[in-house]
This record gives sequence, C-alpha cells and structure tokens, in this order.
Amino acid sequence: MSEQNRTGAPGAPRRRFLKNAAAGGVAAGGLAAPMVSRAQTTSLRFQSTWPAKDIFHEYANDFAKKVNDMAGGRLKIEVLPSGAVVPAFQLLEAVNKGTLDGGHGVVAYHYGKNTALALWGSGPAFGMDPNMVLSWHYYGGGKALLEEIYKAINMDVVSYLYGPMPTQPLGWFKKPVARPEDIKGLKFRTVGLSVDIFNAMGAAVNPLPGGEIVPALDRGLIDAAEFNNASSDRVLGFPDVVKNCMLQSFHQSGEQFEILFNKSKFNALPQELKSIIDYAVQASSADMSWKAIDRNTKDYDELKKAGVKFYKTPDTVLRAQLAAWDNIIEKKGAENALFKKVLDSQREFAQKAGQWQMDYMVDFKMAYNHYFARKPAPAKKT
Repeated sequence: MSEQNRTGAPGAPRRRFLKNAAAGGVAAGGLAAPMVSRAQTTSLRFQSTWPAKDIFHEYANDFAKKVNDMAGGRLKIEVLPSGAVVPAFQLLEAVNKGTLDGGHGVVAYHYGKNTALALWGSGPAFGMDPNMVLSWHYYGGGKALLEEIYKAINMDVVSYLYGPMPTQPLGWFKKPVARPEDIKGLKFRTVGLSVDIFNAMGAAVNPLPGGEIVPALDRGLIDAAEFNNASSDRVLGFPDVVKNCMLQSFHQSGEQFEILFNKSKFNALPQELKSIIDYAVQASSADMSWKAIDRNTKDYDELKKAGVKFYKTPDTVLRAQLAAWDNIIEKKGAENALFKKVLDSQREFAQKAGQWQMDYMVDFKMAYNHYFARKPAPAKKT
C-alpha cells in the first residue's frame, strides 16, 4: 500500500477519529461519565488507638497518605488520634456501628469480645516471628479465621493486617527482673492474653491503653508496664519515670497492626479504590518495617543517653512465660472452639515454617559479633 493510500488527505484521519470518538462517546455514555466520578471525593474518617505523638499514629497516617496519593483525589482518609471520637478499646465497635468509617489499632485490643482475637499478637505464636504470623494470616488460613470470628461476634467490618512489629520488651521496672519470682505482686500493665500470662506469673494486671500508662506509673497506680518499642516508649515518657527496661519476651513476640473499615462504607467503594487500599496496605507493611528499624535504633541510643539501663530478660523468666502460656491455651481452647481452631491452624503452619526458617537462615549474631564485638587487646610483648 502506498503512503498516500494509507494516510489519505492530510488531517483526514484526525478528523475522522474525533468525529467517531464523539459519536461513540455519546452513544455509549463511555467517555464523559468517568470524568464525573473522578471529580467526586469520598472522605473517610478514621481514628487510631494511639496518642498523636506516638510513632504508631504516624504509621496510621503513613497508610492514609499512601491511599490518598494513589487515589488522586477520589478517596481521602483522615486519621484522628486515640480518644478523638471514642476511647482506644472501643474502636472496633465504633467502626462496626459506623460512628467511624475505619481505624488503626491491634487485634488484641478486641480480646474482650472473643479471647481468640488475642492470638493475633499475644503469646509466642509457636515460635513464629511477626512476619511469619502475617504469612500464616494471608497464606495459612488466618484471614478466613479472623473473618469467621468477626462474624460470630456480629462485627460488620473489613480487616487488613500489616506491619510486623519488632519483638517487644518484657517491660519497664523500678528494679531489674532477675528471676520469675520478681514479677509476683507487681501491679503491671499489659493487654490481650498477655494479661493472663502475667497474672499466671503472680502479677496484678491493669490493661491500660497506651496514653494512660506513664501517668499511672508516675502516680504509683502501677509498678511496672510494657508497651511496645524504643520509639513509642521514649515519646510516651517511660524514661522520665522508670530507668530499667528488660529486653526480650514471649508475651507479644509476633504482633502486627490492624486497619479496619466499616463494611458498608468499604463495599460502596468502586473496585479500583478497593485495589488501591489493598496495595497501600502491602506497601505500608514494608515501609513500616523499614522505618521501625531506623527509628527504633536511633531512639534506643537516645534512651541509653538518658540514663536508661537495658537488661536481657533472664531465660528462667522466658521459660516461665512459655509454661504459663501452655496452661492458658489449654484452658482457653477447651472453653472456646474458635480459640482452638486458630491455635490448631497456627501450630500446623508454624511447625513447617519454623523448621524452614531455622534450617535456612544463617546466624546473623555470628556475623555481627565478627565485625563489631569487642576483641581482647593483644598481649604486650615483654
């Protein structure tokens, strides 16, 4: 075909395209309608379960920003801090009722509605680290089980889990903990099934929300407490009232965050926006992990500079936690079929995934010590 036959008269293809596009667009209603929907903004009001100054509230805002940026004006999430609309522990109910369109917290905060919910955070998770717990949730059946529990307690919500948390400290104590007996009689703060662990170890537990912990410590209402990580603990003011922090624990060694949506509000969104939310959750999970390493490292150093003394939790205390946990899950599993169902699912996944991880992962501590551990000075020659 010649060049002239392919193109025709100059400008003819462009005129034909515009004419046909205009006619087809009007006939099909296809070109003008999307412009209208893109001009509309759906606004969702969220609340976190964290004080405004906490890095956890920052994580909630990070997620909202990713959604807002990708949605290009079609969806806007605003995140309020804990207590702006409802107290932290009432978040699930507020989202269910539509008082809030969504929220950011942890599943263990809903422990009072069904003990099985605490298994997404409390306890040793059969040796799984937080990222492995998320793997179980999305690929080992956990997500379907969580949806089953929410249905059983009549919570009309859509839940996304993300953000594997670093292992949490045993807590902040006026005196370092040297043995399990040192926990007996302490008025202690924790949440979820960790309440049962510390009660079993002899503590008197008060499950306060994050923003109330340090004031309670300062007034002597509690003797010791745990919250989560170096960055949160520092900004909440722990080093102002207590100077001893015990690192490593099994009470919440596999926890993650939860993003909640009111189901009716979520279902009303077009599929494109639902997909944006889904991918924003995944992106936020990775970003949160990276930010946590950077910020926790810096705040750990700042806490040391502020005079905080850090101690490794003794193995005897860790073993006492595991023994207490075994008794707790046996009792709770007998009382609650959903609790047992979640445990059985986690156990099956953990046995295989844990073996794989231990077999495949190299000892990073060995490499760290090779480069950074202090080496004895060479002996002087005589």
